[in-house]
Amino acid sequence: MNMDFYDFFSGCGGTSCGMRAAGLDVRLGLDIDRDAAATFQSNFPDAVFLHQDIREIEVGILRPFIAQNPRPPLLFGACAPCQPFSKQNRRRSDDDGRRTLLAEFRRFVKAFMPEYVFIENVPGIQTVDEEVGPFADFLRSLDHSGYHYDHRVVMAYHYGVPQSRPRMVLMASRLGPISLPERTHGPGTDNPGLPTVREWIGNLPEITAGETHPSIPNHRASLLSDLNMQRIQATPEEGERLHWPPELRLACHKHHSGHTDVYGRMHWDKPATALTTRCISLSNGRFGHPKQDRAISVREASCLQTFPMDFIFQGSMTSMARQIGNAVPVRMAEVFGRAFLAHYDIWAKREAA
Repeated sequence: MNMDFYDFFSGCGGTSCGMRAAGLDVRLGLDIDRDAAATFQSNFPDAVFLHQDIREIEVGILRPFIAQNPRPPLLFGACAPCQPFSKQNRRRSDDDGRRTLLAEFRRFVKAFMPEYVFIENVPGIQTVDEEVGPFADFLRSLDHSGYHYDHRVVMAYHYGVPQSRPRMVLMASRLGPISLPERTHGPGTDNPGLPTVREWIGNLPEITAGETHPSIPNHRASLLSDLNMQRIQATPEEGERLHWPPELRLACHKHHSGHTDVYGRMHWDKPATALTTRCISLSNGRFGHPKQDRAISVREASCLQTFPMDFIFQGSMTSMARQIGNAVPVRMAEVFGRAFLAHYDIWAKREAA
């Protein structure tokens, strides 16, 4: 059984990578980011890619890329840029054009009526303007089009991702009621322990700050200033800036006890904190390597997002970190992809009976 996946706001392809691992056929990616487009195209050479602004294209642009007679079941996925709804965005504005992107995706859902819809975003998207906001509008559109759906905030580590990363996920089906899949990791599951940093990056060879490994793609770490090198060297395993001697502390931190994750080292045997678009920068979160005196490398960041080792990123280090931080974790997408396939299989058997 085939199911075709169309990835809106695809970024580098985290959702597509997970859906492909689950057994779906990735047919199309769409994104405005040039480097993300290059990464997607290099890793999904058989898929069509539209490097365009969704706000500037008509829905008919997809028609040549959707098979007919017979049409396989379709899954449309969207992870619209989440910054307008993120807690980390202190400058939210009703004029932010990105708030309308879910409505742009809605145009394509209404035009093609895919059997399934998948949305992943930050938890804040469903609580901003609950009655008239973009997510509420999208749910009303699903209701009017006859879709069944389920949505809630889930934690990525419950689906095999070594990160404490809460996400709002929606699954919708026009073939019948649908529910989010059960957790695969954590107490009460077949994998009672949560996935850890050590499990995902512990086997990568050592490199120094500023070094690029000669044979492992993207295993490259940012260079540190002399002062920041002293700081990471003064940070014990699982430690943070509170362990520094006074002369290494930043002036802004001397009378501020919060944000202790900044400059901290990851814990080997716990999930990482949520990776951001600056996940390879020591000064932007708990992104210090658990043992080595550096921030995590691009490859290590991608591993913590559960990308496979043969998934290659394109662009500058800053761009690659942004792509990784914005991506849907691959293992989580795979779990949801398998759930869509199982749902369709049950429906198809019922129809054939």
